[in-house]
Amino acid sequence: MIPLQSAVFSDILQDAGVPYAQPVGSAITFVLAFLVLYIVGRAVVGRLVGRVLDRRGLDDHAKRPLQKLTRVVIVFAAIAIAFGLAGYGSFLGALATVAAAATLAIGFAMQDVIANFVAGVFIYTDKPFRIGDWIEWDGNSGVVEDISLRVTRVRTFDNELLTVPNSQLTGGVIKNPVAKEQLRLKFLFGIGYDDDIDRATEIIIEEAEKHEEILDDPAPSVRLTELGDSSVGLQSRIWIDNPSRADFVKTRGEYVTAVKERFDEEGIDIPYPNRTIGGDLAIENAVLEPADD
Repeated sequence: MIPLQSAVFSDILQDAGVPYAQPVGSAITFVLAFLVLYIVGRAVVGRLVGRVLDRRGLDDHAKRPLQKLTRVVIVFAAIAIAFGLAGYGSFLGALATVAAAATLAIGFAMQDVIANFVAGVFIYTDKPFRIGDWIEWDGNSGVVEDISLRVTRVRTFDNELLTVPNSQLTGGVIKNPVAKEQLRLKFLFGIGYDDDIDRATEIIIEEAEKHEEILDDPAPSVRLTELGDSSVGLQSRIWIDNPSRADFVKTRGEYVTAVKERFDEEGIDIPYPNRTIGGDLAIENAVLEPADD
């Protein structure tokens, strides 16, 4: 039985003498119904979902996947209702049978896609990182620009855009230096064996306390961590607040420069590393002259 809307278009086309009036009328009904339902759904349901998400105080990390999922649901709902209005009920039944038969083959063909989709759900629920975070994984690093249900897009510090399958980010170790409000920085200063360790420690602490971006609580600290071949290693540990990659590089660079300048003023040496070359040296065609008595 053809729905009323489809029958109306069919009658109009039949009166106009259009061949295949019934299927053409059904197709017109489907297209118009889909467009109307999709536009209304985006305007009403999409905005309603957006307002609900805003009221709950969700950030972009949480809102974007939900908004994309809402658009997918609107599309499928519009297609289903439009099929019904166009009189394609029997077609939907046949389509369901074919879809059930093809599910197994599609599942094997889309293993990677499904794995990335599931990984995207885990990223959304576990929140190992958010949009705007600086992350590091498998020797790569950058700032997260977008998270979808299949891939995550990361902008490197060389301004390259990496499109990373979500399964790669959930299958290994991800380092998120900015996950917490504070970040500890470490730097190893090497001084000479003849230099005053206590004075060098005081300078390292003083320069940390002078820097505006370095926190007083937790307080800066210095530990003697190694006795190298040519230097004594003093490791400085400082903390910064609300870290980002730019803050990390800028603060550490300014701090290390200030300590180096104080060392120069105080006459504290930062030795060059010594390199020892091992092995044998062969000399060919050499003539030994007898030593003079």
